[in-house]
Amino acid sequence: MMLFSALLTSVGINLGLCVLFFILYSVLRKQPGNADVYAPRLLADGKSRRRVHFDLDRLLPSAGWITGAWRPSEAELLSVSGLDAVVFMRIFIFSFKVFAFATAIGVFVLLPINYMGNQLILDFTDLPNKSLESFTISNVDDGSNRLWIHFSAVYVFTVFVWYLLYAEYDYISSKRLASFHSSKPKPHQFTVLVRSIPPSPGKSYSDVIESFFTEYYPSTYLSHCVVRRKNKLKGLISDRAEQSSVVVKEVAAAFVSFKTRFGTAVALHIRQGIKPTEWVTEPAPDPEDVYWPFFSASFAKRWFFNVAVYIASVVLTILFLGPVLLVQGLTHLEQLEIWFPSLKSVLEVKFVSQVVTGYLPSLILQMFLALVPPIMIIFSSIQGYIALSQIGRSACFKVLWFTIWNIFFANVLSGSVLYRVQIFLELKNIPSILAVAVPSQASFFIAYVVTSGWTSTASEVFRLKPFLFSFFKKRFCKASNEDFEVPSMKYHRDIPRLLLFGLVGIIYFFLAPLILPFIVLYYCLGYVIYRHQLLNVYAPKYETDGQFWPIVHDSTIFSLILMHVIAIGIFGLKKLSLASSLTIPLPILTLIFNSYCRRRFLPIFKSFSAESLIKKDRSDEKDPTISAFHNELATAYEDPSLMPANYTGNNDTHTTPLLHTL
Repeated sequence: MMLFSALLTSVGINLGLCVLFFILYSVLRKQPGNADVYAPRLLADGKSRRRVHFDLDRLLPSAGWITGAWRPSEAELLSVSGLDAVVFMRIFIFSFKVFAFATAIGVFVLLPINYMGNQLILDFTDLPNKSLESFTISNVDDGSNRLWIHFSAVYVFTVFVWYLLYAEYDYISSKRLASFHSSKPKPHQFTVLVRSIPPSPGKSYSDVIESFFTEYYPSTYLSHCVVRRKNKLKGLISDRAEQSSVVVKEVAAAFVSFKTRFGTAVALHIRQGIKPTEWVTEPAPDPEDVYWPFFSASFAKRWFFNVAVYIASVVLTILFLGPVLLVQGLTHLEQLEIWFPSLKSVLEVKFVSQVVTGYLPSLILQMFLALVPPIMIIFSSIQGYIALSQIGRSACFKVLWFTIWNIFFANVLSGSVLYRVQIFLELKNIPSILAVAVPSQASFFIAYVVTSGWTSTASEVFRLKPFLFSFFKKRFCKASNEDFEVPSMKYHRDIPRLLLFGLVGIIYFFLAPLILPFIVLYYCLGYVIYRHQLLNVYAPKYETDGQFWPIVHDSTIFSLILMHVIAIGIFGLKKLSLASSLTIPLPILTLIFNSYCRRRFLPIFKSFSAESLIKKDRSDEKDPTISAFHNELATAYEDPSLMPANYTGNNDTHTTPLLHTL
């Protein structure tokens, strides 16, 4: 177990880095040449201008940006960054409420009990040299009646999280409905994507679609746009230079638009053809959200790539065990001295050993983990998704579960190969196995929260890589100050990180409550920093209308159930079998609660009701611009790569690199 002094060393290093990042940012953001790095969104919107005159204030750090991030209301954030940004910030608010309550119980009730062990008073003598195990439930004697306080805390905390989950799901559902009712007509609300259109001899796909929907949807069908792909043909021109000419070739897929949202919903949810594999409909993304490359992919090709992605994900998970084992080795000095005998004298230096065991492991793990989100974006992009938002949600889900397995479970179980074997051979022993393994890794996760949480969040506002890229581009490539792009928020990278800290905090709530203040501070830092970034730096590239929240809800439910399973095991190991038995209903009740929430709220995130659609359609009847909007639908879904050279539309997702876009 890590010593308390090693934890203080890690906290000191990371706190110093946070302060350094904040000071550098507060100075650099005032320099005229850095506006495209620290306020690109405001610069692009014309709400910020570069300073041309010198004043002393430019060289002095200030905290005015913090109040600037705090001041705007949620409604203002919604208007400039969309509902996804609001949902992202609600994760911070929800998590802060959860862990503020947990900290009140954990720090002021459970932590003193853990620290006292079998003593009657708190003894703080030689505190820096005490093991962090002294602050965990492992320090409480087996069979002690004090463990009933931990048992009660688990029940109280679970009920409180249920309440917050329900309230937040209800709040975000209402925001999603309000956003829909207040929105202007959007192309995706009136359009469906139709795949597997059956060919007809002597007719083009366009003629087949026109004939089908005119016959079966005579009152609601409006127009369609057949998906086309490019074919390059080699040819010789007069000077014998080989050039490429482009033929437009129709694909058996089309965007079909209707006059009303209700008519669109009918076509979407009813099977169109006698054969289930023909005339397959799915929701259409917004034109700016479309990811064009996989429209021409056959069913077999998409199926093959899906299988390939699952295999690649498993391989990546196995490969990532290497860094995990390296990190676990660094947390045990005795193992390092065996591996590297020549370093024994260096590792005996107190400060060096504290840095190696307290700071270095989580830093190395964070460096390797930074490679995962881009890889998962690539994996999701080749699975056949037709929208950037779908790719983003899929990548978010992949990164989340990859992170949970490799950062939590792999670190917890990597201390012994025997644990990993027992997990698969004796499932009934999972609670007792986790009850032994999880508390032993408390020190690692406390250091990980400080390093990966505090420092990485502070570095978000500093934007080191964009700053260096802009600096070298201007100095050595002679790039213009006006040559910049507004980045988009990487939800697939940041949401899993938030949820991982949520999982760690929930699990260690009653095991090692010393971690809770560090998690609360992380969410406070993140709230201010990411609010500032959403208002000043990032512009949305797509909008899911809050569909990330079900992922947050499900992850929290999983965290609660995992906490219950570990509680069952820990109370059993602590010779408190009655408490262990009385904890068994908790995961069952949590699953029942989750089932109710899914029935109550999840349908709102999948589709809108007939009542909402018809009300919105009736309001459109009074809108004088709806006819012009219907006319624009005919060309809204044309692939921009097939447009003429002088096309000036803003749909550039085909030519923009996917990783850069997301």
